[in-house]
Amino acid sequence: MQRKLLTALLAWLEDPRRKPLVLRGARQVGKTWIVRFLAEYANKQLVELNFERQPDLKALFTSNDPAEIILNIEASRNVTIKPIESLLFLDEIQAAPELLAKLRWFAEEYPELPVIAAGSLLEFVLAEHSFSMPVGRVMYHYLEPMSFEEFLQAKGLDQLLAYIEDYEWTRIIPEPIHQQLLRYFKEYLIIGGLPAAVSDWLERGSIEAVSQIHNDLLSTYRDDFAKYAGRLSTEILDEVLMSVPRMLGEKFVYSRVNKARQTESIKKALNLLAQARLCHIVKASHANGLPLGAEMNDKSQKVISLDVGLTSAMLGLTLQSTLQLDDLTLINQGGVSEQVVGQLLRTIEPSYIDPALYYWNRSEKSSNAEIDYLFANEGKVIPIEVKSGSTGSMKSLHTFMQQKGLSLAVRINSDNPSLTKVDVKTSEGKPVAYQLLSLPFYLLGQLRRLVG
Repeated sequence: MQRKLLTALLAWLEDPRRKPLVLRGARQVGKTWIVRFLAEYANKQLVELNFERQPDLKALFTSNDPAEIILNIEASRNVTIKPIESLLFLDEIQAAPELLAKLRWFAEEYPELPVIAAGSLLEFVLAEHSFSMPVGRVMYHYLEPMSFEEFLQAKGLDQLLAYIEDYEWTRIIPEPIHQQLLRYFKEYLIIGGLPAAVSDWLERGSIEAVSQIHNDLLSTYRDDFAKYAGRLSTEILDEVLMSVPRMLGEKFVYSRVNKARQTESIKKALNLLAQARLCHIVKASHANGLPLGAEMNDKSQKVISLDVGLTSAMLGLTLQSTLQLDDLTLINQGGVSEQVVGQLLRTIEPSYIDPALYYWNRSEKSSNAEIDYLFANEGKVIPIEVKSGSTGSMKSLHTFMQQKGLSLAVRINSDNPSLTKVDVKTSEGKPVAYQLLSLPFYLLGQLRRLVG
């Protein structure tokens, strides 16, 4: 299965100013696979060390001299490492986090050898260790679950993929192609973007087998909770993880997780899960300008899960029932739609940017208003609503556009693409005019190109 990140990794491999690379992402998103595939694709000798499987390998790195470290690895693994022909892969680096500091010596004294370190719980170990990170001597890339485009490519639907990647506003999408793409997107909602689930689905086509994989992955994540022991009860972490699908599309309320728990313990558990990238916090922003994170409202936040396939499994959704729905925004009262839109928005950014999600809300006695997501593009804030219906029913969006004086908004739904001039009055009677781009779910990955 091809991943978009491969292009960035190949460019890194060929860059003469290359620095050691740290690959970050949740467990089971495909970090190990893509490094192995990179080595095979680029015809490099892969020298792989897994510090979770073999903790004693840390002893090979006692020296700060990269040449001596390489000698140790060669003797230990009975290999000959030729820097220009090899790729050193330090997997599960969170099990030996002090080795991250050694990367500076590879950057300064052994730049001819490409080095990749990968880890899934780095935020925890970095917070607990006192060593200094080699700032300016390493670079980061982030890997998310597979996007819808990657899902299509994995299914071998190269022509459909090319169709949406080349789509322009002047083209009318024929109804058979529109329905075909919607059908595959509904499939993506249930299978999700975790490579193990996608691979098994393509091989066997069994929903029951995919469900087993999702539940096994959830058990794996729960087993990981034991690594947080001493920080917080694993029972609380599990309660918070399972509560995320129930509150999709809504403000995350701590008391709804478990009324018997203290708010502070639930808050800590949520932050730990977010650090492990098992869920993502959607932060409220006042959206008066960029960056969106400069004006956050700490009193309000929403949360989405790592992957829509896991979410569907936790909610008990089935492929058959999903395929029968014409409007995807009706699933779980719109929560699953917000989940998948947020998940795919995280795949739009370049892989060297740690993606973040924002939304806008206004809570007043007379009226409440909320915009599902905020998107930054070419120095402008673009609101994104995930809903069906006419433009007249989008009261929150009208209010937001009038207050912020913006000219472009996006709506995500199951309809054909359209460009509409909205000229209405807000619920307060104030006139507002703007352009509304309506995009079907399957074109979300093309958002930045299309609004540009």
